Amino acid sequence: MIKNNPLNQFIFVSAALVIIFAGIKVSSVIVVPFLLSLFIAIVCSPIIKFMTNRNIPHWLAIALLFLLILLIFFFLVGLINGSVQEFTKSMPQYRELMTERINDLLSFTRKWNIPFSMRPDAVVKYFDPSSVMNFASGLLMNFSNVVSNVFILILVVIFMLLEAPTAKRKFAIVFNKQQEDENHIERVLKSIIGYLGVKTIMSLLTGISIWALLTFVGVQYAILWATLSFLFNYIPSIGSIIAAVPIVLQAFLLNGFTTGFIVTISVIIINVSIGNVIEPRIMGKKLGLSTLVVFLSLLFWGWLLGTVGMLLSVPLTMALKIALESSPRTERYAILLSDRLPQKSELPGS
Repeated sequence: MIKNNPLNQFIFVSAALVIIFAGIKVSSVIVVPFLLSLFIAIVCSPIIKFMTNRNIPHWLAIALLFLLILLIFFFLVGLINGSVQEFTKSMPQYRELMTERINDLLSFTRKWNIPFSMRPDAVVKYFDPSSVMNFASGLLMNFSNVVSNVFILILVVIFMLLEAPTAKRKFAIVFNKQQEDENHIERVLKSIIGYLGVKTIMSLLTGISIWALLTFVGVQYAILWATLSFLFNYIPSIGSIIAAVPIVLQAFLLNGFTTGFIVTISVIIINVSIGNVIEPRIMGKKLGLSTLVVFLSLLFWGWLLGTVGMLLSVPLTMALKIALESSPRTERYAILLSDRLPQKSELPGS
């Protein structure tokens, strides 16, 4: 009776999903580092393949990659700590600059008879310029908290890379459909690597553009803001907006209204041209996900797994879509995630 009744099936599946997601939420301390390790291992696998194709032993390729990951991590940690310390030392000067900007704004409103009034000391009290740096460093530290135990994280990545040559075959044997499952696993890996490859190039282009802009107009901490833009560009839809907030605030507060407007307009142009023009053309049909699904997946995985979930929302949803397509029983549900309507001949059971 339970099997034949669609309502009972729906209730049963919904209850099972609630239990699964609650378990993931509770065990996020374990799940998040594991997923982050898997993400890093998948991103690094083409680098390992590139080196092994040039007759570099597999163990040596992993050792070289290990050194590269360490260098990147210590660069990020040093960058954050150095910028926060420098900002803290300059805090009295920045408070004076902020008071000066507010007085300039009040003079402008009085000149043009705009009904606007505020007390500079009250604004400085409730909107301290240190909040700009605290906001940015807080975003970066939320991510770095996940990788606080770097040694364990890198060890997991190394072991994953060591097991990578045989992992696909092992999974295929476990599910008893060797050739078919290997093809599905290969599709998941190729889709994720393709997406991450394009996203990395676009994020790098965004970071370099932000660095060049801020260096040209004389905004401090250009490298820090460029790094923030690079990292948060991986988060779809809202990542570039989040990264732009502290850049624009600092430009207005510390560099004046003219520079602030130039930076604001330039950042918008950079993000729109890269995120809405260049990236979709290069990405093409690599995603295969609807725009609504991408945004909802960002909210869902962000709620479930935090900052790392937002970072991995698209790869996780792509893997879920391919997994649904791999079984005739669940193939029709994959249509809900797709960015196109299937033809009649492509419908399940046709």
